[in-house]
Amino acid sequence: MPTILRIGPYRFFFYSGDYGEPIHVHVERENNLAKVWVDPVRLQSSGGFNRSEIKKVLSIVEKHQVEIMGAWNDYFSG
Repeated sequence: MPTILRIGPYRFFFYSGDYGEPIHVHVERENNLAKVWVDPVRLQSSGGFNRSEIKKVLSIVEKHQVEIMGAWNDYFSG
């Protein structure tokens, strides 16, 4: 379960079993867990986050989209 980013209280990661799905990232803060598709950036599930946090999370994913996609491709192509 590689961690891609840690920004503020958020941890961005994916599971090794995510192979075969479109590129996405899971976002965790405390007991909340969201899933975000990366290209294009859109929310798949909010997992307990409120609207303002979802906006922050989506903004972070947009800002780091290339980095997340690169990490995904590196991990799943090897």
